[in-house]
Amino acid sequence: MKVSVLNEAGYDEAMLGLSLSYSQPVENMEDVARKLIGKGGSHTKFLESIVVWLDVTAPRYFYQQLSTYRVGISVQSASTMHTLLARPVTQDDFCVPIPLGIINTINLRIRSKQLGAVKGLLPEGFLQRRIVCLNYKCLSNIYGQRIKHKLPEWQVFLGAVLEGIEHPEFITGIKEVHNEE
Repeated sequence: MKVSVLNEAGYDEAMLGLSLSYSQPVENMEDVARKLIGKGGSHTKFLESIVVWLDVTAPRYFYQQLSTYRVGISVQSASTMHTLLARPVTQDDFCVPIPLGIINTINLRIRSKQLGAVKGLLPEGFLQRRIVCLNYKCLSNIYGQRIKHKLPEWQVFLGAVLEGIEHPEFITGIKEVHNEE
């Protein structure tokens, strides 16, 4: 599984919107935002304005679970309709080793251009690349519900996202201690 942050936008706009709620200068809002994170719910609606684009290569079963968070997420994928018959599959196309007989059967159908049969035979571990667009509020929900999930893909996903975004503390709710010396 591979996850990388492509872009992030909206922080300044989120702080401006937050400043409207508090009738305070925007430069005061980062401290206010950090205080609101721990409260959750509607107190963190400003997180909806901070958007992140990710490049994710993951097994199909991961995307089935990710679709739980369909509000706040946009996904564009490598289309199986247009790409699946372009080349034979190999072990590298799967997250775990697949029996050679299954790979050979899939490749036989690929050579015969039987798209429906190929799609029907693909194991859930087939890796697919997608561009995922979501906001900090959605990421916060995912973090809260999936950080201790049984599937290790969630820890990989969240670890890569938290490492790549500008304000991971807004997702985790952990307040950083600033040493003023």
